[in-house]
Amino acid sequence: MNSIFKHLMLTTTFTSIALSCSLATAGQITVYTALEADQLVAYEAKLKQAYPDLSVKWVRDSTGVITARLLAEKANPQADVITGLAVTSLMLMDQQNMLLPYAPKGVEKLNKLYVSPKKVPTWTGMDAWESAVCVNTVELNARKLPLPTSWADLTKPIYKGLVVMPNPASSGTGYLDVSAWLQTLGDKKGWAYMDALHQNITQYTHSGSKPCKMAAQGEAVIGISFGYRASQLKEKGAPLEIVFPKEGLGWDLEASAIVKGTKNLSDAQKFIDWSVSKEANEAYADNFAVVAYPGVAKPIKFRPANVNALMIKNNFDWAAKNRDQILAEWSKRYDSKSEPK
Repeated sequence: MNSIFKHLMLTTTFTSIALSCSLATAGQITVYTALEADQLVAYEAKLKQAYPDLSVKWVRDSTGVITARLLAEKANPQADVITGLAVTSLMLMDQQNMLLPYAPKGVEKLNKLYVSPKKVPTWTGMDAWESAVCVNTVELNARKLPLPTSWADLTKPIYKGLVVMPNPASSGTGYLDVSAWLQTLGDKKGWAYMDALHQNITQYTHSGSKPCKMAAQGEAVIGISFGYRASQLKEKGAPLEIVFPKEGLGWDLEASAIVKGTKNLSDAQKFIDWSVSKEANEAYADNFAVVAYPGVAKPIKFRPANVNALMIKNNFDWAAKNRDQILAEWSKRYDSKSEPK
């Protein structure tokens, strides 16, 4: 059954893409997600194989927008399930008692590092995505500039006005970068690094994939983005060199959860059961080098074989608890270069 794309205006500033599975006999669930639209098509097809009668309305936007929407709806939830959202966002909601504990069938088979540590899990991991830097080699060579190989390189004056990065308040990719810099460098040096980087930034986008897309199209020379989108664009022929900075990569988990207050609990549980299955993880592995189900991950073209070793030791609990404070400070310092919403 083909999915039908339709645009939903949830508020005057919240535009999303919804995919509806029609002609189903079961009750419909609403699933909020920050997954890429092309990933949703593939995942929905796998879901329909497992639960052909499960009807799903997908509501998609960037991590920051979805997170803000869920928090705003806390007293009157509109979503039944959350999937493909940064675990740091889900942990923030968990701290506010917004997630319904549920141990899905087969959860014991997942890597325990990628599952909520509570006795009955409140969230379950899907995959991990890591930061990457997309460099347009045509534009770089035209300027006779060397290829940057580190985060430190991006602060060099030779790259002034050439770098695009996601806004961490809007983008999970942006936040995983900021969180990683603060964790690895410490508070003082981390903000000093971002002050220096800001001098070379031409724009902060509201999408984690957009900086890489801009670099691929020659609209930017250097785009801080993430590995999946970078490798996908390069495979399609974009003139990109993908850089995985040697100091270490920020990363986050994509995870799923049931929203407390759902009126469609049985169908929501079916969705979560599917999300932790081996079949679902095999679909995630088409896009990500790290997935929650052991033994399923496979090498991804243009991604380093040691990508796991490059990913920093990430304190998700710290990143979740300090999210609001970090974003407030970031916005005060750098929001003047953000693209219009």
